[in-house]
Amino acid sequence: MSDRLRRWRLILGGDDADGTGTELSDVDLKRDDTLEALYGSEKRGGGLGASSPRVARWLGDIRGYFPASVVRVMQRDAMDRLGLRQLLLEPELLESVQPDVHLVGTLLSLNQAIPERSRETARAVVRQVVAELERRLAQRTRQAVTGALHRAGRTRRPRAADIDWNRTILANLRHYQPEHRTVVPDRLVGYGRRLPQVSREVVLCLDQSGSMAASVVYAGVFGAVLASIRSLRTRVIAFDTSVADLTDAVSDPVELLFGVQLGGGTDINAALAYCQSRVSDPRNTIVVLVSDLYEGGDRAELLRRARAMVASGVRLVCLLALSDDGAPAYDHDTAAELAALGVPAFACTPELFPELLAAAIQRDDLAAWAGDHDIPLAAQPAQD
Repeated sequence: MSDRLRRWRLILGGDDADGTGTELSDVDLKRDDTLEALYGSEKRGGGLGASSPRVARWLGDIRGYFPASVVRVMQRDAMDRLGLRQLLLEPELLESVQPDVHLVGTLLSLNQAIPERSRETARAVVRQVVAELERRLAQRTRQAVTGALHRAGRTRRPRAADIDWNRTILANLRHYQPEHRTVVPDRLVGYGRRLPQVSREVVLCLDQSGSMAASVVYAGVFGAVLASIRSLRTRVIAFDTSVADLTDAVSDPVELLFGVQLGGGTDINAALAYCQSRVSDPRNTIVVLVSDLYEGGDRAELLRRARAMVASGVRLVCLLALSDDGAPAYDHDTAAELAALGVPAFACTPELFPELLAAAIQRDDLAAWAGDHDIPLAAQPAQD
């Protein structure tokens, strides 16, 4: 039996009309049973029903028969097709699940419904995913951001006492004069004046609507990492129709995430108003709005507020998604109008977010940065 026919047989489910005429091995029959329970339930009355033990066995089976990437997809499909959400409130079942970002998003959306007996198990699942994300993202984030802060603090017209001679010599080695055995510097690199204790502020403003769940999880982890950088002040704001300042919990991403209330309406204008009220040094403030821009509040006022923030010197950028989920759905009209105000809007993967933040700190052209990384802008700024 060719591997191609075997795969088609597993996909098509073995009906008389599938056309493969292929028999499966014992292991593949078990794989087929797990697929049937999920994807064949509407056609042949399969499914997992409401039995927690049966669901737990099924979750164990798919982890044994498929790679982790496939398991995550099947678990996500089971949430929608088999009503798995409610069963996730049982601790025995949670222990059988392959933890990932989407599972964390589901648990956060069910936060208020999780019974006391399941809370510690749910927190353990979230803690496991957060720890993995921190291992994957923390080092590169700290390196990118601290490097950008140092570069932003340097000057090329330093006073004599502020010259960084090591970097100046390295930058001018091509001007070495052998006959004089010295370097004649073409430009000076300086430390700049002593920076204040907090030289930059980053505000992560997170849309709590259900479609943004994965983005909120990643943003919560980034918030904790950024808060560990001494020369950076980090604030995390979450919003639906109300605004919650989660900054006090930023050192513990698990606690921060459980402070998020996924679902509900969206008032982006109110969230930006709160962010604006907390800005003390606009030129050194970066506001990252993570939202699909489906505004349920005053859209005209939202645009006026964004214009005022940009005019004051705040670096405002909109991430339509901060995840690996591909092209997001978003409000194209609002994105276009924000772009015309100088607020770039695009999706960003977690791997690229540290570089994006570094570019924002250095006040680089973020639209050009997105282009250099083959990231499509939601809308180009209007041309006069």
